[in-house]
Amino acid sequence: ELVHQLRVCDLQQLLGENNISRSGRKSDLVDRVLSLVRQNVPVLKHRVRELHRKAGANGSVGTNATSSSTNNNSVHSANNTRTATGMYQQQYANAVQSDNRVGQVHANGIGVPGYGDYPIYPDVQLKKLAFFDVMATLLKPATLVPSNTTQRVQEGSFYFHLTPQQANEIALNRDISNPNKMEHVVQVQLRFCLLETTCEQEDYFPPNIVVKVNNKLCPLPNPIPTNKPGVEPKRPPRPVNITPQVKLSPTVANHIAVSWCTEYNRGYAAACYLVRKLTSAQLLQRLKTKGVKAADYTRALIKEKLNEDADCEIATTMLKVSLICPLGKMRMTTPCRSSTCSHLQCFDASLYLQMNERKPTWNCPVCDKPAIYNNLVIDGYFQEVLVSNKLSSEDTEIQLHNDGSWSTRVKQNDSDDGSPSKAVQKVEVISDDVEVITTDPPKPIVSQTSVISTNEPTSTTTSSET
Repeated sequence: ELVHQLRVCDLQQLLGENNISRSGRKSDLVDRVLSLVRQNVPVLKHRVRELHRKAGANGSVGTNATSSSTNNNSVHSANNTRTATGMYQQQYANAVQSDNRVGQVHANGIGVPGYGDYPIYPDVQLKKLAFFDVMATLLKPATLVPSNTTQRVQEGSFYFHLTPQQANEIALNRDISNPNKMEHVVQVQLRFCLLETTCEQEDYFPPNIVVKVNNKLCPLPNPIPTNKPGVEPKRPPRPVNITPQVKLSPTVANHIAVSWCTEYNRGYAAACYLVRKLTSAQLLQRLKTKGVKAADYTRALIKEKLNEDADCEIATTMLKVSLICPLGKMRMTTPCRSSTCSHLQCFDASLYLQMNERKPTWNCPVCDKPAIYNNLVIDGYFQEVLVSNKLSSEDTEIQLHNDGSWSTRVKQNDSDDGSPSKAVQKVEVISDDVEVITTDPPKPIVSQTSVISTNEPTSTTTSSET
Protein backbone atom coordinates (compact mmCIF):
# COMPACT_ATOMS: atom_id res chain seq x y z
CA GLU A 1 0.00 0.00 0.00
CA LEU A 2 0.93 3.67 -0.32
CA VAL A 3 1.07 4.02 3.46
CA HIS A 4 3.97 1.54 3.72
CA GLN A 5 5.95 3.57 1.16
CA LEU A 6 5.70 6.84 3.08
CA ARG A 7 8.70 8.22 4.90
CA VAL A 8 8.82 8.37 8.68
CA CYS A 9 8.49 12.15 8.66
CA ASP A 10 5.38 11.87 6.45
CA LEU A 11 3.82 9.34 8.79
CA GLN A 12 4.60 11.55 11.76
CA GLN A 13 3.07 14.51 9.97
CA LEU A 14 -0.17 12.62 9.29
CA LEU A 15 -0.42 11.49 12.91
CA GLY A 16 0.39 14.95 14.22
CA GLU A 17 -2.36 16.51 12.11
CA ASN A 18 -4.84 14.13 13.75
CA ASN A 19 -3.51 14.62 17.31
CA ILE A 20 -2.13 11.07 17.58
CA SER A 21 1.20 10.10 19.13
CA ARG A 22 4.10 10.36 16.65
CA SER A 23 6.63 8.35 18.67
CA GLY A 24 7.70 4.78 18.03
CA ARG A 25 9.03 2.64 15.20
CA LYS A 26 7.92 3.01 11.61
CA SER A 27 5.80 -0.12 11.84
CA ASP A 28 3.91 1.42 14.77
CA LEU A 29 3.40 4.63 12.83
CA VAL A 30 2.14 2.69 9.81
CA ASP A 31 -0.34 0.76 11.96
CA ARG A 32 -1.73 3.99 13.42
CA VAL A 33 -2.14 5.59 10.00
CA LEU A 34 -3.79 2.45 8.60
CA SER A 35 -6.18 2.49 11.55
CA LEU A 36 -7.23 6.00 10.57
CA VAL A 37 -7.56 5.03 6.91
CA ARG A 38 -9.87 2.15 7.84
CA GLN A 39 -12.08 4.67 9.64
CA ASN A 40 -12.77 6.23 6.23
CA VAL A 41 -11.31 9.64 6.92
CA PRO A 42 -11.60 11.39 3.52
CA VAL A 43 -9.08 14.09 4.33
CA LEU A 44 -6.51 11.51 5.41
CA LYS A 45 -6.80 9.65 2.10
CA HIS A 46 -6.12 12.90 0.29
CA ARG A 47 -3.07 13.52 2.44
CA VAL A 48 -1.65 10.01 1.92
CA ARG A 49 -1.78 10.35 -1.85
CA GLU A 50 -0.47 13.90 -1.72
CA LEU A 51 2.54 13.03 0.43
CA HIS A 52 3.26 9.97 -1.69
CA ARG A 53 3.16 12.07 -4.84
CA LYS A 54 5.51 14.68 -3.33
CA ALA A 55 7.94 12.02 -2.17
CA GLY A 56 7.90 10.44 -5.63
CA ALA A 57 8.63 13.78 -7.27
CA ASN A 58 11.66 14.22 -5.01
CA GLY A 59 12.84 10.66 -5.66
CA SER A 60 12.61 9.96 -1.96
CA VAL A 61 10.13 7.10 -1.90
CA GLY A 62 11.76 4.27 -0.02
CA THR A 63 12.73 1.35 -2.22
CA ASN A 64 13.05 -0.95 0.75
CA ALA A 65 9.44 -0.59 1.87
CA THR A 66 8.85 -4.33 1.50
CA SER A 67 11.97 -5.34 3.36
CA SER A 68 11.25 -2.89 6.17
CA SER A 69 7.77 -4.30 6.56
CA THR A 70 9.03 -7.89 6.75
CA ASN A 71 11.98 -7.18 9.04
CA ASN A 72 10.32 -4.86 11.56
CA ASN A 73 11.71 -6.83 14.50
CA SER A 74 15.35 -6.70 13.43
CA VAL A 75 17.81 -4.60 15.40
CA HIS A 76 19.09 -2.98 12.20
CA SER A 77 15.60 -1.74 11.26
CA ALA A 78 14.97 -0.40 14.74
CA ASN A 79 18.22 1.55 14.74
CA ASN A 80 17.46 3.01 11.31
CA THR A 81 14.01 4.05 12.48
CA ARG A 82 15.40 5.86 15.52
CA THR A 83 17.99 7.57 13.34
CA ALA A 84 15.35 8.61 10.81
CA THR A 85 13.13 9.98 13.56
CA GLY A 86 15.82 12.36 14.71
CA MET A 87 16.90 13.20 11.17
CA TYR A 88 13.40 14.16 10.05
CA GLN A 89 12.46 16.35 13.00
CA GLN A 90 13.36 19.55 11.15
CA GLN A 91 11.77 18.25 7.94
CA TYR A 92 8.54 17.61 9.81
CA ALA A 93 8.50 21.12 11.26
CA ASN A 94 8.94 22.58 7.78
CA ALA A 95 6.40 20.24 6.19
CA VAL A 96 3.65 21.35 8.55
CA GLN A 97 3.92 24.85 7.14
CA SER A 98 4.04 23.72 3.52
CA ASP A 99 1.27 24.39 1.04
CA ASN A 100 -0.97 21.36 1.58
CA ARG A 101 -3.17 21.23 -1.45
CA VAL A 102 -5.53 18.52 -2.65
CA GLY A 103 -4.58 17.04 -6.00
CA GLN A 104 -7.31 16.12 -8.45
CA VAL A 105 -6.96 12.40 -7.87
CA HIS A 106 -9.74 10.23 -9.22
CA ALA A 107 -8.44 6.73 -8.48
CA ASN A 108 -10.51 4.78 -5.94
CA GLY A 109 -12.92 7.71 -5.78
CA ILE A 110 -10.68 9.62 -3.42
CA GLY A 111 -10.38 12.83 -5.43
CA VAL A 112 -13.27 15.17 -6.21
CA PRO A 113 -13.30 16.88 -9.62
CA GLY A 114 -13.23 20.65 -9.40
CA TYR A 115 -11.91 20.86 -5.86
CA GLY A 116 -8.19 20.53 -6.50
CA ASP A 117 -7.70 24.20 -5.66
CA TYR A 118 -9.01 23.88 -2.10
CA PRO A 119 -6.30 23.32 0.52
CA ILE A 120 -7.04 20.64 3.07
CA TYR A 121 -5.63 22.69 5.93
CA PRO A 122 -5.86 26.30 4.74
CA ASP A 123 -4.23 29.24 6.50
CA VAL A 124 -7.57 30.37 7.89
CA GLN A 125 -7.45 32.47 11.05
CA LEU A 126 -10.58 32.61 13.19
CA LYS A 127 -11.31 35.67 15.28
CA LYS A 128 -10.52 35.32 18.95
CA LEU A 129 -13.56 35.04 21.21
CA ALA A 130 -13.35 37.19 24.33
CA PHE A 131 -15.17 34.77 26.62
CA PHE A 132 -13.00 31.75 25.73
CA ASP A 133 -9.31 31.02 26.27
CA VAL A 134 -7.95 28.49 23.75
CA MET A 135 -6.07 25.74 25.58
CA ALA A 136 -5.33 23.44 22.62
CA THR A 137 -6.17 22.94 18.95
CA LEU A 138 -7.89 19.59 18.46
CA LEU A 139 -8.59 20.06 14.75
CA LYS A 140 -6.93 22.93 12.92
CA PRO A 141 -9.09 24.67 10.29
CA ALA A 142 -9.90 22.05 7.65
CA THR A 143 -11.77 22.46 4.39
CA LEU A 144 -15.24 20.99 4.03
CA VAL A 145 -14.46 19.02 0.87
CA PRO A 146 -17.56 17.84 -1.05
CA SER A 147 -17.60 14.10 -1.63
CA ASN A 148 -19.91 14.21 -4.66
CA THR A 149 -20.13 17.32 -6.82
CA THR A 150 -23.24 16.07 -8.62
CA GLN A 151 -25.33 16.63 -5.50
CA ARG A 152 -25.89 19.82 -3.55
CA VAL A 153 -26.05 18.14 -0.14
CA GLN A 154 -22.56 17.04 0.86
CA GLU A 155 -21.10 15.12 3.77
CA GLY A 156 -17.73 15.28 5.46
CA SER A 157 -16.04 13.57 8.41
CA PHE A 158 -13.38 14.66 10.86
CA TYR A 159 -11.64 12.87 13.71
CA PHE A 160 -9.80 14.07 16.79
CA HIS A 161 -8.36 12.51 19.94
CA LEU A 162 -8.08 13.79 23.48
CA THR A 163 -4.93 13.33 25.52
CA PRO A 164 -5.32 11.95 29.06
CA GLN A 165 -4.63 15.41 30.47
CA GLN A 166 -7.25 17.03 28.22
CA ALA A 167 -9.86 14.42 29.16
CA ASN A 168 -9.17 15.05 32.85
CA GLU A 169 -9.40 18.83 32.37
CA ILE A 170 -12.89 18.45 30.92
CA ALA A 171 -14.09 15.92 33.49
CA LEU A 172 -12.77 17.74 36.56
CA ASN A 173 -13.85 21.26 35.61
CA ARG A 174 -17.62 21.22 35.82
CA ASP A 175 -20.01 23.78 37.23
CA ILE A 176 -22.51 21.86 39.35
CA SER A 177 -24.15 24.91 40.93
CA ASN A 178 -27.22 24.25 38.80
CA PRO A 179 -28.28 20.60 39.29
CA ASN A 180 -30.69 20.76 36.36
CA LYS A 181 -28.03 21.83 33.87
CA MET A 182 -24.40 20.90 34.32
CA GLU A 183 -22.00 23.33 32.68
CA HIS A 184 -18.46 22.47 31.61
CA VAL A 185 -15.91 25.18 32.28
CA VAL A 186 -13.45 23.44 29.94
CA GLN A 187 -15.22 22.72 26.67
CA VAL A 188 -14.67 21.20 23.25
CA GLN A 189 -15.66 23.94 20.82
CA LEU A 190 -16.53 23.46 17.15
CA ARG A 191 -16.39 26.46 14.81
CA PHE A 192 -17.27 27.02 11.15
CA CYS A 193 -16.21 29.88 8.90
CA LEU A 194 -15.78 30.91 5.29
CA LEU A 195 -12.76 29.58 3.44
CA GLU A 196 -11.03 32.96 3.27
CA THR A 197 -7.43 33.70 4.20
CA THR A 198 -7.19 37.46 3.57
CA CYS A 199 -8.30 38.38 7.10
CA GLU A 200 -9.51 36.89 10.37
CA GLN A 201 -12.84 35.15 9.92
CA GLU A 202 -15.96 35.32 12.05
CA ASP A 203 -18.09 32.26 12.72
CA TYR A 204 -20.24 31.44 9.70
CA PHE A 205 -22.42 28.37 9.22
CA PRO A 206 -22.85 26.69 5.82
CA PRO A 207 -26.43 26.43 4.50
CA ASN A 208 -28.61 23.61 5.86
CA ILE A 209 -25.85 22.36 8.11
CA VAL A 210 -26.33 19.30 10.31
CA VAL A 211 -23.66 18.19 12.78
CA LYS A 212 -23.35 14.82 14.47
CA VAL A 213 -20.67 14.01 17.04
CA ASN A 214 -20.18 10.30 17.65
CA ASN A 215 -23.53 9.67 15.90
CA LYS A 216 -25.32 12.05 18.28
CA LEU A 217 -27.12 15.06 16.84
CA CYS A 218 -25.50 18.27 18.01
CA PRO A 219 -27.78 21.27 18.75
CA LEU A 220 -26.95 24.40 16.73
CA PRO A 221 -27.99 28.04 17.19
CA ASN A 222 -31.53 28.63 15.97
CA PRO A 223 -31.77 30.28 12.53
CA ILE A 224 -32.73 33.95 12.42
CA PRO A 225 -36.17 34.26 10.72
CA THR A 226 -36.36 36.32 7.55
CA ASN A 227 -39.29 37.80 5.63
CA LYS A 228 -37.51 37.87 2.29
CA PRO A 229 -38.89 35.28 -0.13
CA GLY A 230 -36.38 32.75 -1.38
CA VAL A 231 -33.76 33.73 1.19
CA GLU A 232 -32.57 30.99 3.49
CA PRO A 233 -32.49 31.93 7.20
CA LYS A 234 -28.99 32.24 8.63
CA ARG A 235 -27.81 31.06 12.01
CA PRO A 236 -26.22 33.57 14.38
CA PRO A 237 -22.41 33.50 14.23
CA ARG A 238 -21.54 31.57 17.37
CA PRO A 239 -19.31 28.61 18.26
CA VAL A 240 -20.84 25.22 19.02
CA ASN A 241 -20.24 23.47 22.34
CA ILE A 242 -19.96 19.74 21.56
CA THR A 243 -18.64 18.70 24.99
CA PRO A 244 -21.75 16.64 25.95
CA GLN A 245 -21.32 14.50 22.83
CA VAL A 246 -17.55 13.97 23.17
CA LYS A 247 -16.07 10.72 24.50
CA LEU A 248 -13.75 11.63 27.36
CA SER A 249 -11.29 8.84 26.61
CA PRO A 250 -7.77 9.13 25.21
CA THR A 251 -8.02 5.71 23.56
CA VAL A 252 -11.13 6.36 21.47
CA ALA A 253 -11.35 8.68 18.47
CA ASN A 254 -14.15 11.25 18.36
CA HIS A 255 -15.99 11.42 15.05
CA ILE A 256 -17.56 14.62 13.69
CA ALA A 257 -19.96 14.15 10.76
CA VAL A 258 -21.06 17.29 8.91
CA SER A 259 -23.65 17.60 6.16
CA TRP A 260 -24.26 20.87 4.35
CA CYS A 261 -25.36 22.40 1.07
CA THR A 262 -22.73 23.68 -1.31
CA GLU A 263 -22.75 27.19 -2.73
CA TYR A 264 -21.24 28.30 -6.01
CA ASN A 265 -17.74 29.72 -5.65
CA ARG A 266 -17.84 29.62 -1.85
CA GLY A 267 -16.01 27.25 0.45
CA TYR A 268 -16.17 26.55 4.17
CA ALA A 269 -13.81 25.38 6.88
CA ALA A 270 -14.28 23.70 10.25
CA ALA A 271 -12.05 23.77 13.32
CA CYS A 272 -12.18 22.28 16.81
CA TYR A 273 -10.57 23.66 19.97
CA LEU A 274 -10.25 22.88 23.65
CA VAL A 275 -11.26 26.09 25.43
CA ARG A 276 -11.86 27.44 28.91
CA LYS A 277 -15.02 29.48 29.34
CA LEU A 278 -14.69 32.84 31.11
CA THR A 279 -17.26 34.99 32.91
CA SER A 280 -17.92 38.71 32.66
CA ALA A 281 -16.44 39.16 36.14
CA GLN A 282 -13.18 37.56 35.01
CA LEU A 283 -13.03 39.78 31.93
CA LEU A 284 -13.69 42.85 34.07
CA GLN A 285 -10.83 41.90 36.36
CA ARG A 286 -8.54 41.46 33.35
CA LEU A 287 -9.60 44.88 32.08
CA LYS A 288 -8.72 46.44 35.43
CA THR A 289 -5.41 44.57 35.51
CA LYS A 290 -4.54 45.94 32.07
CA GLY A 291 -4.54 49.40 33.61
CA VAL A 292 -6.39 52.71 33.46
CA LYS A 293 -6.07 55.26 30.68
CA ALA A 294 -4.31 58.29 32.11
CA ALA A 295 -6.55 61.20 33.07
CA ASP A 296 -4.23 63.58 31.23
CA TYR A 297 -5.04 61.83 27.96
CA THR A 298 -8.76 62.54 28.32
CA ARG A 299 -8.00 66.06 29.56
CA ALA A 300 -6.05 66.69 26.35
CA LEU A 301 -8.99 65.40 24.28
CA ILE A 302 -11.33 67.81 26.07
CA LYS A 303 -9.05 70.76 25.34
CA GLU A 304 -8.75 69.71 21.71
CA LYS A 305 -12.51 69.41 21.23
CA LEU A 306 -13.31 72.73 22.91
CA ASN A 307 -10.50 74.76 21.35
CA GLU A 308 -10.62 73.48 17.80
CA ASP A 309 -13.27 76.07 16.82
CA ALA A 310 -11.97 78.97 18.93
CA ASP A 311 -11.69 81.18 15.84
CA CYS A 312 -15.33 80.68 14.88
CA GLU A 313 -18.00 83.29 15.68
CA ILE A 314 -19.80 80.80 17.90
CA ALA A 315 -17.09 79.16 19.97
CA THR A 316 -17.71 76.02 22.04
CA THR A 317 -16.66 76.73 25.60
CA MET A 318 -18.07 73.76 27.51
CA LEU A 319 -19.43 70.24 27.04
CA LYS A 320 -22.12 68.47 29.00
CA VAL A 321 -21.43 64.78 29.68
CA SER A 322 -23.73 62.33 31.43
CA LEU A 323 -22.60 60.17 34.31
CA ILE A 324 -25.48 57.75 33.68
CA CYS A 325 -24.62 54.56 31.80
CA PRO A 326 -26.71 54.30 28.61
CA LEU A 327 -27.14 50.57 29.27
CA GLY A 328 -28.27 50.36 32.89
CA LYS A 329 -29.63 53.93 33.21
CA MET A 330 -27.77 54.40 36.48
CA ARG A 331 -24.51 56.02 37.51
CA MET A 332 -21.39 54.34 36.18
CA THR A 333 -18.95 52.61 38.51
CA THR A 334 -16.24 51.63 36.00
CA PRO A 335 -16.34 54.17 33.15
CA CYS A 336 -14.88 52.86 29.92
CA ARG A 337 -15.09 53.27 26.17
CA SER A 338 -13.40 51.84 23.10
CA SER A 339 -10.08 53.27 21.98
CA THR A 340 -11.54 53.44 18.46
CA CYS A 341 -14.42 55.75 19.49
CA SER A 342 -14.10 59.53 19.06
CA HIS A 343 -16.64 60.59 21.71
CA LEU A 344 -15.96 61.37 25.37
CA GLN A 345 -19.13 59.78 26.73
CA CYS A 346 -18.38 56.56 28.64
CA PHE A 347 -20.42 53.52 29.63
CA ASP A 348 -20.14 51.08 32.52
CA ALA A 349 -17.68 48.27 31.79
CA SER A 350 -19.40 45.73 34.04
CA LEU A 351 -22.82 46.17 32.42
CA TYR A 352 -21.32 46.13 28.94
CA LEU A 353 -19.53 42.83 29.58
CA GLN A 354 -22.62 41.27 31.15
CA MET A 355 -24.68 42.26 28.12
CA ASN A 356 -22.18 40.69 25.72
CA GLU A 357 -21.96 37.58 27.87
CA ARG A 358 -25.66 36.98 27.24
CA LYS A 359 -25.68 38.09 23.60
CA PRO A 360 -22.31 38.98 22.06
CA THR A 361 -22.67 41.98 19.76
CA TRP A 362 -19.70 44.14 20.87
CA ASN A 363 -21.16 47.42 19.62
CA CYS A 364 -20.63 50.69 21.47
CA PRO A 365 -23.89 51.74 23.23
CA VAL A 366 -23.07 55.41 22.52
CA CYS A 367 -22.16 55.48 18.81
CA ASP A 368 -23.13 51.90 17.81
CA LYS A 369 -19.71 51.29 16.26
CA PRO A 370 -17.68 48.12 16.91
CA ALA A 371 -16.17 48.08 20.40
CA ILE A 372 -14.45 44.74 20.88
CA TYR A 373 -13.04 43.67 24.22
CA ASN A 374 -9.39 44.14 23.28
CA ASN A 375 -10.04 47.82 22.50
CA LEU A 376 -11.83 48.66 25.77
CA VAL A 377 -10.05 51.07 28.13
CA ILE A 378 -11.03 52.37 31.56
CA ASP A 379 -11.06 56.19 31.53
CA GLY A 380 -9.02 57.57 34.42
CA TYR A 381 -10.45 61.11 34.05
CA PHE A 382 -14.06 60.07 34.59
CA GLN A 383 -13.02 57.61 37.26
CA GLU A 384 -11.59 60.56 39.21
CA VAL A 385 -14.82 62.47 38.64
CA LEU A 386 -16.97 59.65 40.03
CA VAL A 387 -15.00 59.44 43.29
CA SER A 388 -14.57 63.21 43.72
CA ASN A 389 -16.01 64.99 46.78
CA LYS A 390 -17.30 67.75 44.51
CA LEU A 391 -19.87 65.33 43.12
CA SER A 392 -23.08 64.84 45.08
CA SER A 393 -25.26 61.76 44.93
CA GLU A 394 -27.90 63.69 43.00
CA ASP A 395 -25.60 64.83 40.18
CA THR A 396 -26.17 62.95 36.94
CA GLU A 397 -24.04 65.04 34.59
CA ILE A 398 -21.05 67.35 34.56
CA GLN A 399 -19.79 70.22 32.44
CA LEU A 400 -16.35 70.05 30.82
CA HIS A 401 -14.47 73.31 30.26
CA ASN A 402 -11.93 74.27 27.63
CA ASP A 403 -9.08 74.18 30.13
CA GLY A 404 -9.73 70.47 30.82
CA SER A 405 -11.46 71.04 34.16
CA TRP A 406 -15.00 70.04 35.07
CA SER A 407 -17.83 71.28 37.25
CA THR A 408 -21.26 70.15 38.28
CA ARG A 409 -24.20 71.56 36.37
CA VAL A 410 -25.13 75.07 37.60
CA LYS A 411 -28.83 75.76 37.97
CA GLN A 412 -29.83 78.69 35.83
CA ASN A 413 -31.75 81.63 37.33
CA ASP A 414 -35.36 81.49 36.21
CA SER A 415 -35.84 85.27 36.52
CA ASP A 416 -35.19 87.37 33.44
CA ASP A 417 -34.96 91.15 33.83
CA GLY A 418 -35.03 91.70 30.08
CA SER A 419 -32.12 94.18 30.20
CA PRO A 420 -30.05 94.50 27.03
CA SER A 421 -26.88 93.84 29.00
CA LYS A 422 -28.07 90.29 29.88
CA ALA A 423 -26.05 87.68 28.04
CA VAL A 424 -27.77 85.79 25.26
CA GLN A 425 -27.64 82.03 25.81
CA LYS A 426 -27.21 79.81 22.77
CA VAL A 427 -27.28 76.03 22.56
CA GLU A 428 -25.31 74.06 20.01
CA VAL A 429 -25.32 70.27 19.47
CA ILE A 430 -21.95 68.77 18.61
CA SER A 431 -20.85 65.29 17.61
CA ASP A 432 -20.89 64.01 21.19
CA ASP A 433 -24.69 64.48 21.32
CA VAL A 434 -24.41 66.86 24.30
CA GLU A 435 -25.60 70.42 24.73
CA VAL A 436 -22.96 73.16 24.48
CA ILE A 437 -23.68 76.50 26.16
CA THR A 438 -21.79 79.51 24.83
CA THR A 439 -21.82 83.18 25.80
CA ASP A 440 -21.75 86.05 23.28
CA PRO A 441 -21.11 89.69 24.29
CA PRO A 442 -24.28 91.81 24.57
CA LYS A 443 -25.27 93.66 21.43
CA PRO A 444 -25.98 97.42 21.71
CA ILE A 445 -29.39 98.89 20.90
CA VAL A 446 -29.24 100.68 17.58
CA SER A 447 -31.48 103.49 16.38
CA GLN A 448 -33.45 103.46 13.16
CA THR A 449 -30.91 105.82 11.51
CA SER A 450 -27.99 103.51 12.35
CA VAL A 451 -26.48 101.23 9.72
CA ILE A 452 -27.08 97.63 10.76
CA SER A 453 -24.49 95.11 9.65
CA THR A 454 -25.92 92.16 7.70
CA ASN A 455 -23.82 89.63 9.56
CA GLU A 456 -25.37 90.42 12.98
CA PRO A 457 -28.95 89.17 12.81
CA THR A 458 -28.78 88.28 16.49
CA SER A 459 -28.33 91.93 17.51
CA THR A 460 -31.42 93.03 15.61
CA THR A 461 -33.47 90.26 17.15
CA THR A 462 -32.33 91.19 20.62
CA SER A 463 -33.20 94.85 20.11
CA SER A 464 -36.70 94.15 18.89
CA GLU A 465 -37.36 91.83 21.78
CA THR A 466 -36.09 94.46 24.23
